[in-house]
Amino acid sequence: MMELRYKSTRSDADPISASQAILKGLADDGGLFVPETIPALDVELEALAGLSYKETAYEVMKLFLTDFTKEELQSCIDGAYDGTFDVDEIVPLVKKDGAYYLELFHGRTIAFKDMALSILPYLMTTAAKKNGVKNEIVILTATSGDTGKAALAGFADVPGTSIIVFYPKNGVSPIQEKQMVTQKGKNTHVVGIEGNFDDAQTGVKAMFHSRELAQEMDQAGYQFSSANSINIGRLVPQIVYYVYAYGRLLREGEISCGEKIHVVVPTGNFGNILAAYYAKNMGLPIETLFCASNENKVLFDFFQTGTYDRKREFILTSSPSMDILISSNLERLIYRITGEDAEKTRELMEALTTGGEYRITDEMQARLNDFTGGFATEDETRAAIRAMYERTGYVMDTHTAVASHVYYDKAQKTGRKTVIASTASPYKFTRSVMNALGEKGDGVSDLELVDQLEKLSGVPVPNAIEEIRSADVLHDTICDRTEMEKTVREILGLPAKKR
Repeated sequence: MMELRYKSTRSDADPISASQAILKGLADDGGLFVPETIPALDVELEALAGLSYKETAYEVMKLFLTDFTKEELQSCIDGAYDGTFDVDEIVPLVKKDGAYYLELFHGRTIAFKDMALSILPYLMTTAAKKNGVKNEIVILTATSGDTGKAALAGFADVPGTSIIVFYPKNGVSPIQEKQMVTQKGKNTHVVGIEGNFDDAQTGVKAMFHSRELAQEMDQAGYQFSSANSINIGRLVPQIVYYVYAYGRLLREGEISCGEKIHVVVPTGNFGNILAAYYAKNMGLPIETLFCASNENKVLFDFFQTGTYDRKREFILTSSPSMDILISSNLERLIYRITGEDAEKTRELMEALTTGGEYRITDEMQARLNDFTGGFATEDETRAAIRAMYERTGYVMDTHTAVASHVYYDKAQKTGRKTVIASTASPYKFTRSVMNALGEKGDGVSDLELVDQLEKLSGVPVPNAIEEIRSADVLHDTICDRTEMEKTVREILGLPAKKR
């Protein structure tokens, strides 16, 4: 097999290996790494029906991570997906009211991020050995709620690494916050910022781009990498579960071989739906990708108009992991629809940074025909949760409910079988879910509401929730959005930045 190499979306610099791209996270020019080509699945569609999740993972990931040996890759997969999930199947596909809900939330932090962040530490430490890295790898990441805990859980006490997570202090659910601030591990650091997710993400990107900081860190024996979905080591494992879902539909006799399906994904940062797009480009029979947004509908407006405009009110919603106005992974799609024109991509991204918007050409917009957008208001999100429960007894979280609304609003009408990415457990957003079901919960804590939800749903409380009931708060650092680099310097013992 020829080695698949990775190039930046913003320059024509020499491509690098998969393991190097995983280690770097972000390209030196600020671009994201993309494969030179998207490989075709080399397993027959019929054969997918007989593959386990781990076997599917190997068949997909071997095509993208070509400088990993078979033994290295299988060791990473076995380490990530053995015994760390609440269900043996890892990713159940549940049919409810005509659609298929791909439950991606049975990992250690009960959100879809576990699927990729369980394996990323294995990929990264293997990559470090392959490339003779001597520095300690500092995972620096911003989170809108789920990535943070999943990354913390994955990297806790992993030798040769430390992890620093920034999150919006008032922009995540109480349970999301409790999961992060109780995280054990001598190498873990959690910081709340006075600002929103976009502020956190902008601050993290600025540190990645700082040559001065990189030099000082190198001298002190550190180097940055990322656990956000901007890291290709996050994106590739996400492709797996869409391929697996198709195999499950075949196994259950729900579709015929080669039959096209729709996929609906609730998305903020565009990584999860981009993985589905890559799966389609590998040959998976996907007709349309439905990009489901909440009231921060910057992506919906983009697909409607061809203009990406972040200059709008930032709305705090009941689906906080989607409260994002700068969708970082969209850059990878932009690069594709420019005809892989790095200069044009850089120009558009710089326009977004400096002016807050960019407009794609009519030709580029015509290349977006794999996608369509939809969105749900807060009232529609609550109504989707309540209606599903009343019809079937099935309880969804708020993010899945956004996708469910878009399914009924748009995808169902086509008559095509549809997979909905169910991205988090309802237990992660208990207050919002119980409110949607008519239980106000006045004067009751979120953890007390958990017990009420268990009685109502009949679904046992996940281990991830039980663990935090009495856990001590271990991280209480809060900083202003302008002080993120200062905070990182203090954590790593680096001198204060010279003025």
